[in-house]
Amino acid sequence: MLPGRPTRKRFKDLTEQEILALAISSEEDDGRIYRSYAERLRAEYPDTAAMFDAMAREEDVHRQRLIDRHIVRFGTHIPLVRREHVAGFYQRKPLWLVENLGLSRIRSEAEAMERQAERFYLSAAAQTSDAETRKLLGDLAAAEAVHTAKAVDLQDSHLPAEARDSEDRDAHRKFVLTWVQPGLAGLMDGSVSTLAPIFATAFATQDPHTTLLVGLAAAIGAGISMGFTEAAHDDGKISGRGSPLKRGLASGIMTAVGGLGHALPYLIPDFWTATTLAMIVVFIELWAIAWIQNRYMETPFFRAAVQVVLGGALVFGAGVLIGGG
Repeated sequence: MLPGRPTRKRFKDLTEQEILALAISSEEDDGRIYRSYAERLRAEYPDTAAMFDAMAREEDVHRQRLIDRHIVRFGTHIPLVRREHVAGFYQRKPLWLVENLGLSRIRSEAEAMERQAERFYLSAAAQTSDAETRKLLGDLAAAEAVHTAKAVDLQDSHLPAEARDSEDRDAHRKFVLTWVQPGLAGLMDGSVSTLAPIFATAFATQDPHTTLLVGLAAAIGAGISMGFTEAAHDDGKISGRGSPLKRGLASGIMTAVGGLGHALPYLIPDFWTATTLAMIVVFIELWAIAWIQNRYMETPFFRAAVQVVLGGALVFGAGVLIGGG
């Protein structure tokens, strides 16, 4: 291959045979993706899995119509033309990036796939001169245009409102148990428990550099400790709290973030400027914790605010008193 020569072909330069081959491989990929979604969701969300099974069968029908047309026009040998071979062509996200997302995100991804397929068939039909092939591509574009509505129909038949609501509640519950609860516990621990050592050091030494080092050590050490504790104490199989790795990451990272928030202002060399900024950060952290409790844990905002702010104020006061003494 010559240096600097394009390695992918432009869509407008594809021949009719290459367009059909690209459409066939795209339908194969989409059907495989829908079946993977179905298998991924079958145990926990059987109704949504049935919807994706039906969508995969629709893709099989499209693929067979394209193959039949290719045989009529060009014979049985279908050249290998895939999305990644065409410059500027839409790409599908790797399955492992989508599979671990929430249920609603997977459904949204499927709807986006259908919209992209519709635009492809419209462009392909406009570029094809053979009447029968153009008609087929136009028919498939129309089919994809209604496929989003078809997806809604499939949801109605395979995923009635009660089942969808139930699955959405289960997905939200698992999201809260796996990510929000451990992350919130970590953020509270990092934001509150590090107040005393950081501000005690600050007022005892009035040295921003020393305070920064203590703050970094407290935040990172607490993050590692909380992460390992969360991951090790419950494998999630009985409690249903999800992957221990995910929970450990959520808890550890948010613990470190909570502590670093009011440690990093001490990068500023002036003690009082750094301390004032650190206090402002603490205020924001505590109100953010109260908001998260209200948003995801359904704790009344006033009660959450009183609990968090009061607890933070007590720990902050203890640090100031110890350091000032």
